[in-house]
Amino acid sequence: MSKYIITFTKNGYIKYTSHLDMVRLFERVFKRADIRLAYSHGFNPHPKMVFAQPLSLGYTAEAELLEIETKEFYETGELLKEISERMPLGIGITSVEQLPDTVMNQAIHTVASLVEAADFTIEIPVPAPLSRDVTELCEAFMAQSSILVMKKQKKKKYEMKEVDIRPLILAIEGFEDFARNLDTGEVDNKIILKTKLAQGSHGNLSPELLIPPFLAFAGIETERSDIEICRNRLILADFALTPI
Repeated sequence: MSKYIITFTKNGYIKYTSHLDMVRLFERVFKRADIRLAYSHGFNPHPKMVFAQPLSLGYTAEAELLEIETKEFYETGELLKEISERMPLGIGITSVEQLPDTVMNQAIHTVASLVEAADFTIEIPVPAPLSRDVTELCEAFMAQSSILVMKKQKKKKYEMKEVDIRPLILAIEGFEDFARNLDTGEVDNKIILKTKLAQGSHGNLSPELLIPPFLAFAGIETERSDIEICRNRLILADFALTPI
């Protein structure tokens, strides 16, 4: 048995592919590449393939992590080549690394259990330059003692509960970006937010909960459908293969 960590990007229209369909996509790719995945035991065995953290529909990503376990050893270069050649447009395999025995023998179930946080880039279009400096705006936003939002409860899907997301926002900084549209000649104004949010089993904050209170605090009115979100990297706890 061998374990590998696959790092990949997700861009373009394939960002509208759901997490479940991404699981099926990778399973088909491994099958077509004749890569023999190990399977779990029990009544309903399934391939040992775990995404570090599901990616929300509509998000792009620069360094997603997938852990697989195979029945036999493969050279990492061979895996990279075979998988990359069979991936659809929008999915790019950037690296394949084998987990050393020293890591495999540790009491770690999967790489998913090591996720602590993630870096996101949030692009917010604005009709005109803000009257307030974005850096000062982010500092003032973070200076709040609490940031209360309404969140759906997992066990009671139709029940909403007020929660404080401030402890889950680990960092946020922003700047304004201006670019002229070559087709229309108009200037596209954007606010770019670089933020680090808690992710994983110990605390999980979706950008979807961060965006509304930030827009309200900044006095920005824009449609959610016009906002672009990219997950830049996942941050793992005490793990030698954490991507930079």
